Amino acid sequence: MINPGTKQRELAYVVAIDAIEPIEGSDNCEAAIVGGWKVMVRKETFQPGDKAVYFEIDSKLPETETYEFLAKKHYKIKTQKYTFGGRGNFISQGLLMSFKDFNWDNDKYEIGEFLTKELGVTYAIADDNKRKTSVNKYARMKQRNAKLFAKYNFLNKIYAKPFGKKVLFLILGNRHDAKASFWPEWVVKTDEERVQNLPQLFPGDDTEWFVTEKIDGTSTTFTMKKGKRNKYEFYVCSRNVVFDKPDKQCFYETNVYTQIAEKYNMEFVLHNLLYTSGNDITFVTIQGETYGKGIQQRDYHMDDVDFKAFNLIFGHKDGSIERLNPREMTDWLDLYQIPCVPILDEHFRLPNTIDEMVAYADGNSVIDNDYREGVVLRTYDGVNSFKAVSNTYLLNKNNQ
Repeated sequence: MINPGTKQRELAYVVAIDAIEPIEGSDNCEAAIVGGWKVMVRKETFQPGDKAVYFEIDSKLPETETYEFLAKKHYKIKTQKYTFGGRGNFISQGLLMSFKDFNWDNDKYEIGEFLTKELGVTYAIADDNKRKTSVNKYARMKQRNAKLFAKYNFLNKIYAKPFGKKVLFLILGNRHDAKASFWPEWVVKTDEERVQNLPQLFPGDDTEWFVTEKIDGTSTTFTMKKGKRNKYEFYVCSRNVVFDKPDKQCFYETNVYTQIAEKYNMEFVLHNLLYTSGNDITFVTIQGETYGKGIQQRDYHMDDVDFKAFNLIFGHKDGSIERLNPREMTDWLDLYQIPCVPILDEHFRLPNTIDEMVAYADGNSVIDNDYREGVVLRTYDGVNSFKAVSNTYLLNKNNQ
């Protein structure tokens, strides 16, 4: 769930159980309904209206006694499919725990309170990235000091030897960029609300939505803001890091973010958009997914990485922000040969239920005709949007 105050995703929060439903084929379990989420629980654990703590999929819980029952799953919450000996199928998403599990009084927290930080819940993929960084620490060191390796070839010869890597890491491994990390305050970090957290939208009405393919990649932002005397600020960012220097460390073997910036000449494109779109424009931002070989679970059968934009945003002098819809964005960026996420439908109407919307998210990717991650929906005015992630994708992801 997206926290409306911070605009960041929350992984743990207090909910009320909306309903309890039987699970076909299960003698001991039933489904607890929370918004659009369905979670398998033991029978008679919850009643409609009960308070509970809901942990979203992609969460990683602390490795403490409270969550010891998750040890075999490495304390991670994933989408799980149960078959009950062939008597029925059920997909469970998330984890529900009662206040009694924490020895809390029923009035300790109110429905809707966010508990991600308080309970020490982290994002499972972030944990994977930390381990990846540790495994590839020598490559990270070389990437961070690319200019030195380019200037002094003998460093590459030393690096080629296992012992040489260790020696160089002792000398160069802890060097940090002098400029502190920051985030351009006009840029909103990318994240979409999941459809399961938006039950108020269903059943759907006559509103028409754009549908685009959701791509399994790493969020990438390029932004430029006007300064004084025709000067400007240009930044290349991942979801959380600003690459103010080309050789700044990132999670991948090469800096895929600056690589994409160079491939599509993003500085020139943003400069052109910023200074030719009207005097009242103060900043322009292009956001999208960098995807392909070595990025996330899906490599799309690629030998390299590429980029597809999903946001084109203009900031105005009066403080208003304009996010174009997918068709408007595509028409603009086609002029600069910047690829955009595939548009699957321009006149989509929401179905009657969230389950139908999630089922629609299944399908094949336009990129490689293999299973897709899901879909993103956006209104014609570009203001409202949400994502529906494919259960096929989630189950494949968990089995990798």
